[in-house]
Amino acid sequence: MRPTKQDQGGQQYLLRSRLDQIVDLAHPLAKLARGIDWSFLEQRLGAVYTDGRGRPPLPTRLMAGLAILKHMHNLSDEVLCERWLENPYYQLLCG
Repeated sequence: MRPTKQDQGGQQYLLRSRLDQIVDLAHPLAKLARGIDWSFLEQRLGAVYTDGRGRPPLPTRLMAGLAILKHMHNLSDEVLCERWLENPYYQLLCG
């Protein structure tokens, strides 16, 4: 069973901007995010996720994006998480 998709409706938080509105869309990671067929990855990789006991699975795009970033920059899990929190381009790639 695939992770449930979060509602991405038109409502935005009042004082919060969307990442694609505040970052440089010419940045290589922004271009990569637009170039990846995320629906294909969600179909192929989402099939391995199970929604059973325990913590619900994280979105497939987040997990695939983190794996891509980890491999691209040769990062440990800890460093990857720190950089993801600080880097809006990492967050944009991961959805």
